[in-house]
Amino acid sequence: MKRLFSILVIAAITVLGAYNLQAANSANTLPGTIVTFVQDDEEAAAGDMEEEELGFHQELKKRFIEGGPAFMGIVLLCLILGLAIAIERIIFLNLSTTNTKKLAQNVEDALNSGGIEAAKEVCRNTKGPVASIYYQGLDRADESIEAAEKAVVAYGGVQMGQLEKNVSWVSLFIALAPMLGFMGTVIGMIQAFDRIEAAGDMQPSLVAGGIKVALLTTVFGLIVAIILQIFYNYIIAKIDSIVNDMEDASILLIDMLVAYKNKKRI
Repeated sequence: MKRLFSILVIAAITVLGAYNLQAANSANTLPGTIVTFVQDDEEAAAGDMEEEELGFHQELKKRFIEGGPAFMGIVLLCLILGLAIAIERIIFLNLSTTNTKKLAQNVEDALNSGGIEAAKEVCRNTKGPVASIYYQGLDRADESIEAAEKAVVAYGGVQMGQLEKNVSWVSLFIALAPMLGFMGTVIGMIQAFDRIEAAGDMQPSLVAGGIKVALLTTVFGLIVAIILQIFYNYIIAKIDSIVNDMEDASILLIDMLVAYKNKKRI
């Protein structure tokens, strides 16, 4: 009995000693652990601040690089070509815009004072499709009113073709950019599933990167389409405005020629 009691006392002393030793080691390592945790928190906070400090352009550039050069390069080419054509059309349409009422008044005054040749001279000195249509109508005015009207209608179609030149390319790039993005997404998803099949296990780390890259192509394709769509709508609205001015000016020209013919007969 005494031997059993002695064994229990020795075991208790041994356990207490081990517990005190573990507590001492924990106390010694606790400051280092706290420092490590603090350093990790500071590094994480610094990383978050660095991510927050990234501007929109830097983030866009980073995502563009992550998307890969294959499809991203083609999407970027669509944006560059589409913007080049759109800007060229906008400049051309702005130069083609004229004050139709002022031109019609000048042509009418020249027609009443100097005749057909004086009115044609006013049209030659004025830029724009309306002045060109006026010139073609006046050039056929000596034949008949019907000939002048046919010339105005025919040359109006020619001028509309000039206004709409290359606009179809912008609409093509608008449709092509998101389609390329979707194709990149599908290819990226196929590659992600290939990785799952090769690994034989569904691990998020295997597919997360591929899916992210795949979705980035779609995002940039949609961004390109949105940008070009804004320019395209502006171009179409500008063309419609010029065409309406051309139609109104054509009707006004025929009326002026009829009045001039009647006045000349009298």
